[in-house]
Amino acid sequence: MYKRFLLPAFSILALTAKAEVKLPAIIGDNMVLQQKLANPIWGWDAPGTEVSVTFAGQTKTAKAGADGRWTVRLDPVPANARPAGMTIKGTSTRELKNILVGEVWICSGQSNMQWSVQASWDADLEIATAKFPNIRLISVPQVGTQEPQKDFKGAWAECSPKTVGGFSAVGYFYGRVLHQMLDVPVGLINNAWGGSAAEAWVRRDVLEKDARFKGLMDGWVQREKVLTSDKAQKDYEAALAAWKKQADDAKKAGKPFTARAPQSPQAQLSGNSRPGNIYNGVLLPTIGYGIKGAIWYQGESNAGRAYEYGYLFPLMISHWRSEWKQGDFPFYWVQLADFKAEQPLPGDSDWAELRESQTKTQNAIKNGGQAVIIDLGESNDIHPKNKRDVAERLARWALVKDYGFQLPYRSPEFKDAQFANGKAVVTLDTFGSSLRTVDVTEVKGFAVCGEDKKWVWATARILGNDKVEVSAPGVAKPVAVRYAWSDNPVCNLYSKDGLPVTPFRSDSFDMITKPKP
Repeated sequence: MYKRFLLPAFSILALTAKAEVKLPAIIGDNMVLQQKLANPIWGWDAPGTEVSVTFAGQTKTAKAGADGRWTVRLDPVPANARPAGMTIKGTSTRELKNILVGEVWICSGQSNMQWSVQASWDADLEIATAKFPNIRLISVPQVGTQEPQKDFKGAWAECSPKTVGGFSAVGYFYGRVLHQMLDVPVGLINNAWGGSAAEAWVRRDVLEKDARFKGLMDGWVQREKVLTSDKAQKDYEAALAAWKKQADDAKKAGKPFTARAPQSPQAQLSGNSRPGNIYNGVLLPTIGYGIKGAIWYQGESNAGRAYEYGYLFPLMISHWRSEWKQGDFPFYWVQLADFKAEQPLPGDSDWAELRESQTKTQNAIKNGGQAVIIDLGESNDIHPKNKRDVAERLARWALVKDYGFQLPYRSPEFKDAQFANGKAVVTLDTFGSSLRTVDVTEVKGFAVCGEDKKWVWATARILGNDKVEVSAPGVAKPVAVRYAWSDNPVCNLYSKDGLPVTPFRSDSFDMITKPKP
């Protein structure tokens, strides 16, 4: 009898001896807590252990559950730029230092959000002047998995010339504007992943339960069967061997060789497109941390499915809010920039359709808005280097909607079009501003079509503050009008405050990205 219980007893003693307070990476030295919010603080300890958290004159307690996790909620406190400490006591004691209270924002998306300060315009000056110890930065590593993750490897750091270079440029410039305008600490959580698809940021079962994504999910089930087969592994090994031989042959011949190595099945399964992968590996370990809101720059990887994005994107935003349990927090995004060759003739464009889906999302959710950057792209580079203007247009939304400033913040948007006497009169919502052209007096970027749906470039002129008259020789009875409707449009209509008019179309013709029956 004694011997039967001896080993378990020693095991329990060993576990107890090793027990200690453990904290996730998102909670640590140098962090910024969201002001005026009941911030959750969590971690792990031996099951049943009572844990106390002391911060800003308050102490909260919780008991570790069967899985060891405990959570407390602090009473809301105002912004504070004076570094403070936090004491966490359980089976061991953790002393956290240099904690500030201010505004915390998530910086998400694909490569244009991931794009670093050191790779942007004026990087030398931006890095040298990044002396903002009350801006705090943390980045989440790129981990794609179907298994929910509790934590990640990372740590908060003060913003300085030593730490800012590799951080998200849009995130940093956005945070810097808020910091300077609000005069409070700012915490920035960068979790962007280049090339990522929106569906990878959503919990898989959420997509599986929604009939609108049946085609997407069925396709992935079939793809997963292929990628996990013996044949896929053998095909990959053969392709890799062939690639290595080509590389060796090129090297021996002194010829350049730029072909990419084939991607392994496992790399595809753990990549940034598989539904749920980024949610589990990147987003989940931060969900629940006290935030003000999120900024987002993504869409390039979903452009070929722009029609689907029209309901996928608002679902993703609502899903995040549901998971975070902090209400309808602000969510602002960047509309796709201009990219690729200029089209000699007007017509259809999947990038234009993706932009439209982004614009419509403003009406599908609360507390959301987009920064239009149709003038900031580069035709030969999907990663435009001017990230400062992008961030400042995003920041205008937050400064007005969340912080009470009176500033121009929203690009003019299509409101109505009337067709008569061979002309279209377009009315734009200018949000209290008026229209002007940039670079040349002539209005550029409009196209019209008749009942034959054949698009031709049009001439246009501004009428008053919010109207544009559009017509084209040869189109006696226009039925539809479009503006900046291409991958890389030539367009020059702005508000007088310098915000570009949002690309639009008056028609409801079938989208080229709408799935065929």
